[in-house]
Amino acid sequence: MTELHVQDKTQSEQAQRDNDLAATDTSPGRRISDEIVLEVKNVSLSFGGVRAIRDVSFDIRKGEVRAIIGPNGAGKTSMLNVINGFYHPQEGTITYKGQTQKRMRPHIAATQGIARTFQNVALFKGMTTLDNIMTGRTLKMKAGIFWQALYLGPAKQEGLRHRRRVEDIIDFLEIQHIRKIPVGKLPYGLQKRVELGRALAMEPELLLLDEPMAGMNLEEKEDMSRFIIDVNDQLGTTIALIEHDMGVVMDLSDRIVVLDHGEMIADGTPEEVQKNQDVINAYLGVAHD
Repeated sequence: MTELHVQDKTQSEQAQRDNDLAATDTSPGRRISDEIVLEVKNVSLSFGGVRAIRDVSFDIRKGEVRAIIGPNGAGKTSMLNVINGFYHPQEGTITYKGQTQKRMRPHIAATQGIARTFQNVALFKGMTTLDNIMTGRTLKMKAGIFWQALYLGPAKQEGLRHRRRVEDIIDFLEIQHIRKIPVGKLPYGLQKRVELGRALAMEPELLLLDEPMAGMNLEEKEDMSRFIIDVNDQLGTTIALIEHDMGVVMDLSDRIVVLDHGEMIADGTPEEVQKNQDVINAYLGVAHD
């Protein structure tokens, strides 16, 4: 009876921990719905005479993992940059949570729940894992500059709350052993995990992942895949994913949009995309007589 009581208590504590970490309902299982979180409509983007994106339209549904794939130079990263406001398209609109705008701005995207990781790790290399993830809480901090400078009163209480949230993320990503290590001294795969942690610290509703497996070995890819699944399943975070490893894409994604030379050539489930001849041609090339 005592053993059962201890087990129930442990399970209860774990459930409370999950609730503290997730910004949304944390019950397990996929929660894909018909609700459209983000819609890209007729977006075109040019740099001088170079057309990076040509009249692309697609949507991302709440709770799904939406992959954006294509050969090098297809416009994938440019599309993520349009979504979170780093680039401004010459044509088309972005509708996020029902609000349509021609030009999203990065700080607005962040405050509205869009977080981003980058193809090349963009961390503060001299700062520890803990401090890097804490920077993701900046927009959540409400205390004024005066109190933050003194670290007294409201700022201290708020800082402790944010610190607890960051510690939960560190536990979630299983990086307790590197929490006090400067990230510049970490292997590349762990740096990628720290960057994911910083994005999660923003409590995003939509998480943009730009090649999260780039430069990783097989074991590191398996670990990152597991954490992406957990972020989607346990935290209920909607994910837009750019990735070159087609095995990873097919395993993780609910739907895939395929770009080639800035144009959308396919949009559908992994099974539909795999059979699409335009996609096969784009990746394998077309033989010419």
